[in-house]
Amino acid sequence: MRAEIITIGDEILIGQIVDTNSAFIAKELNKIGIEIFQITSVHDDSTHILQAFKDAENHAEIIIITGGLGPTKDDITKQTLCAYFDDVLIQNDAVLAHVEELFAKYINNTPISDLNRKQALVPSKAKVLKNAFGTAPGMWIEKNDKVFISLPGVPYEMKALIANEVVPRLLTHFKRPFIVHKTVLTYGLGESVIAERIADWEDHLPAFIKLAYLPNLGKVRLRLSAKGSSLPEIEQEVSRQLAMLMPMIADIYVGMEEDEEIEQSIGKLFTQKGKTLALAESCTGGKLASKFTTNPGASKYFMGGVVSYATASKEDILKVPSQLINQFTVVSAEVAQSMATQAQKLFNSDYALSTTGNAGPTKGDSEAEVGTVFIALATPNGVFSEKFEFGKNRDRVIGKAVNKALEILFKEILKN
Repeated sequence: MRAEIITIGDEILIGQIVDTNSAFIAKELNKIGIEIFQITSVHDDSTHILQAFKDAENHAEIIIITGGLGPTKDDITKQTLCAYFDDVLIQNDAVLAHVEELFAKYINNTPISDLNRKQALVPSKAKVLKNAFGTAPGMWIEKNDKVFISLPGVPYEMKALIANEVVPRLLTHFKRPFIVHKTVLTYGLGESVIAERIADWEDHLPAFIKLAYLPNLGKVRLRLSAKGSSLPEIEQEVSRQLAMLMPMIADIYVGMEEDEEIEQSIGKLFTQKGKTLALAESCTGGKLASKFTTNPGASKYFMGGVVSYATASKEDILKVPSQLINQFTVVSAEVAQSMATQAQKLFNSDYALSTTGNAGPTKGDSEAEVGTVFIALATPNGVFSEKFEFGKNRDRVIGKAVNKALEILFKEILKN
């Protein structure tokens, strides 16, 4: 069972917006055993869209289209659907009543126009999918055992339609295989090193289970994907394979992706142990703090942080001794450790994590090479630091520093 996603809109192709819709749709369809064969983005051009429809029909049983359903002239999806299915637009009274209700209730001081009323025009061969949050209805059209589904491009409208209309209909319309994914999160080793370590296990995986390596700035996700007709059987085999894998990666394993990210695991550990955390960030610029505060319940253990980006703020706010900076420079183990211990005192926390380094493109207030980062951790038993060389790319240096700091903290809190 295969699906193709077609996103319509010049704004995607010129980079004005990022296509997050396709990722969401792919994930939701995969949950119900539907494999995504291809994702295609096309211009607001009828010829281009018609060709995309034709190609998709040759590839997949399900074609999901997003975008181009607005009331303005550049929104041509409905007209193009009519051309493809040799159909005409007709007024759907239920959709019209819904549009008028939305304007009456929520769109204050804006009278409904004939342009807005045209949202109620749909292809006569389409089944209307109710869009509870917008004026553009979803549409379901069947042709030669294939299903075309057209959805608005506004993400929250599309997501509601997928959950409330599309997935329930697909579940009853098609007989599907089962797909199971399990993703293991690891920190601290590169994909090639991991691949060598688990090569024999990987070589003996059953044919219906595939392993993918997904590396990203100091962490690697290992995704097991299994497909079959019996859900209990494939779940059992995936669990068996995971049990064989775990002893090989015990030193780098931090959790399962579907459960939580590493910062969530750290938060739970701090809460369970009744410990607190503070941060002193320089080169990471608050990105560590955002990792924790994004999650609900962080106030139970996260006391606060300081982004001491400039040298003066390290001295004035964190009270790092100026003689220490003059002797060792701001990018040094000594300053990283002082930042951590001073943050520990400032916030009266059990643990404090600090980062200082040269992310580039220039060296700044230190002669350390671009890519050099020191990470320090103050604990109830003392303070230690580690030095890293993360390369020359600024974004990668910062991302790797954040992930390595989380890894260091996670492993330390596990010990105590």
